[in-house]
Amino acid sequence: MFIDKTKIKIISGRGGNGMVAWRREKYVDKGGPAGGDGGCGGDIYLVADENMSTLMDFKHKSVFKAQNGENGSSKNMHGKCAKPLYIKVPVGTVVADLKTGNTIADLNEDGKQVLLAKGGRGGRGNARFATSQKRAPQFCEPGEPGIERDLGLELKLIADVGLLGMPNAGKSTLISRISSAKPKIADYPFTTLVPNLGVVKKPNGDGYVVADIPGLIEGASEGVGLGHDFLRHVERCRFLVHLVDATAQNPYQNYQTINRELELHSPELAARYQIVVLNKIDAVQNLDEILDCFAGAGNDSLTAISAVTGEGLDKLLTIMAQKVDEIPAPTIEITVEDDPDAYNNDDSDYIIYKQKGSFIVEGGKISRLAGVTDTRNLEQVLRLQNIMKSMGVFNEVKKLNIKDGDTIIAGGLEFVYYEDEMYS
Repeated sequence: MFIDKTKIKIISGRGGNGMVAWRREKYVDKGGPAGGDGGCGGDIYLVADENMSTLMDFKHKSVFKAQNGENGSSKNMHGKCAKPLYIKVPVGTVVADLKTGNTIADLNEDGKQVLLAKGGRGGRGNARFATSQKRAPQFCEPGEPGIERDLGLELKLIADVGLLGMPNAGKSTLISRISSAKPKIADYPFTTLVPNLGVVKKPNGDGYVVADIPGLIEGASEGVGLGHDFLRHVERCRFLVHLVDATAQNPYQNYQTINRELELHSPELAARYQIVVLNKIDAVQNLDEILDCFAGAGNDSLTAISAVTGEGLDKLLTIMAQKVDEIPAPTIEITVEDDPDAYNNDDSDYIIYKQKGSFIVEGGKISRLAGVTDTRNLEQVLRLQNIMKSMGVFNEVKKLNIKDGDTIIAGGLEFVYYEDEMYS
């Protein structure tokens, strides 16, 4: 199955929590804080791999989550950082952020990689907060959360030559004769439902890639038929081989129809160099008349072949090899936007709502801080309250007409609100 568009969700790893711990050794008086830091969460990268030719792998797995960092431990032992997660995609994959609609990466070279989600930073243990004035800090930091993103992947095949033509023009037969590709071949239109790639050998031993694009028909630029869905795959080709069925009722009219659809889809693509090839010459009687009609249109590389019998294939291959060497690969301008979301794991947003007489505060950072706060330790509780104050939580609940003695629930911890104490 060939898949050239898909959506995935990625979630980078959460950082490990720091730890509150103390140095306890015999004969060591007042050993001091010894809580280690948490490890960083795993980053997520996309990597272009030339051994892949489709996005089919993402049909069965569309959610990718990196490992979390380990929590810190006692004796100043830091948690282990998680390994990055590398997701392989075919060369030619373009990545878009579904939230913003921006194109954020173009993986057009083998081995090229891009960071799409930075792992969360590990929280600091209480040993990090020791100062000359505060020698026994009773608190630590939670690890930062991972980044969660929804991405769109679109594959634009990397090929040197693109085969175009009406349905049943003989493109699949041609690519099967000049390469080792084995496409489906039959005597009815739309046999090819997906692009096929084949490697053609040049006389010097080098190879170049030819893409067989499903047949175009009139109206393809407006979504009629199959070709419009796959025209983007020839946007990176050096030139086009326009295959025309010489046995058709009006071969030249078919040739003009395809070029019109190319113009409607992309004027730049329509201006790309074309080798016009008349196919199935073994089954026509008026070949000279057809050749004269095409020659009058100004085609400087018109040739005639029979993909079935092999007649004229050597000449065509010579022309194609020559043009591959002469014509450079086009520069496709894909605007890649800056991607700050790959690093932005700030979760300081929160919401406040009233429920059963209590004011509920929910938010990633507040929940994480509450998760490492020991309610039996006054210093930790006061630190959490100070952080909530600096985040503006108490100003917001005041706007909701909170009264002294009301309960605030933040991350599962309950506080009794007294304005004088909260703002002291």
